Amino acid sequence: MADGPVLQQLWRSLRGAVRPPDLQTGEERSASRLELFFDLAFVLVVAELAIALREDVTWTGALTFAGLFTTVWWAWVSSTLYANRFDHDDVVFRILKLGGMAAVIGLAASAAEATGESFGIFVACQLVLRAVLVLQYLRAYRHVPAARPVARLYVAGACAGAVLWGVSLLVPRSVGFALWGAAVLVEALVPLRASRHSADVPLHVEHLPERFALFVILVLGESVAGVAHGLTDASWASSALPVAVLSFVLAAALWWNYFDLAGARAKRLLKQAEDGAGDHSDDVYVFGQLPLTLALAFVGAGVELAVVESGQGEVPAGTRLLLAGGIALYLISVTVTATGMAKRLRRGWWWPLAAAVVAVADALLELPAVAVVGALAVLVIAVLAVGSAERATGRLAVDQV
Repeated sequence: MADGPVLQQLWRSLRGAVRPPDLQTGEERSASRLELFFDLAFVLVVAELAIALREDVTWTGALTFAGLFTTVWWAWVSSTLYANRFDHDDVVFRILKLGGMAAVIGLAASAAEATGESFGIFVACQLVLRAVLVLQYLRAYRHVPAARPVARLYVAGACAGAVLWGVSLLVPRSVGFALWGAAVLVEALVPLRASRHSADVPLHVEHLPERFALFVILVLGESVAGVAHGLTDASWASSALPVAVLSFVLAAALWWNYFDLAGARAKRLLKQAEDGAGDHSDDVYVFGQLPLTLALAFVGAGVELAVVESGQGEVPAGTRLLLAGGIALYLISVTVTATGMAKRLRRGWWWPLAAAVVAVADALLELPAVAVVGALAVLVIAVLAVGSAERATGRLAVDQV
């Protein structure tokens, strides 16, 4: 007879662990432990994609990397946008989130051959991620009446994207890759449409910049790992050491720049636009993160190659261009995002131009890797110094990320 009360208590405990979702945008929040755990799987995906890029430093390899990175980045953003509004951390949310994480691990295991032998596995994992997203938004639709217009849009977008991903399995590969791009594009239109209904279901403007900052850390980790792996593979050759030191300085300057200036400025602009209906600053912020993080991923892949190849005596032009192009793309992304959010032309366009000058000079003169990495590090430090001076004098308003 004693089993009866125990079972009843267990049942009540399980029922208490399942709670209907509700809006989480009106309270102070930070990234949850589950979100941090979830991000670990994306570390693996970015690392595997970087390995594939380092094995094929050509225009084709770079474009393939950019395309695959975009699909993975969008999978992370889709999950983040849901959690930003509805993460109430009940057992159902946890199970669905962990199910999505398992699919991301599958993406990591298939990323290096996503356009080849692992095509079907990569697609299947993307389909699982969309199924999880649909189930999450259906729960929100049922339990949060104010969120129904937004939830309906996201369900429709995820379903449309899933159809395109599924059809890509049935057509020639070239068409299939085009369908992947179409799927991401269709789904990416949803946040733009959802902005019309965001007055009742706003984004959490403290949580969102923190999540994107964590993704930046995730991608910057590739540069740090690249220095370590590069030195190991170069057997600590004396010619590799200066490049490794300068590469670390470059990675540190990029971190400093983002968290004290670029990301901090974007967060300030996002908070200033919080009450503006249809302002679309949040859309500019979200989509501006794609080229920014892609640029940092290019730099991370280039760092390891530069260290290894400098130890071997010669660094090919492709590696040097990967680094210079990555820095130029990063600086362009920062400037365009700030301009779009502030709705006025900002100074600072000469910084990406300076990075482009380094790339052109390298192409014409075939500079040694130590000179290219050193010039890029000096450039980012100069950006940091000027921005810090503007911040100190009040000409540049920022919020802590």
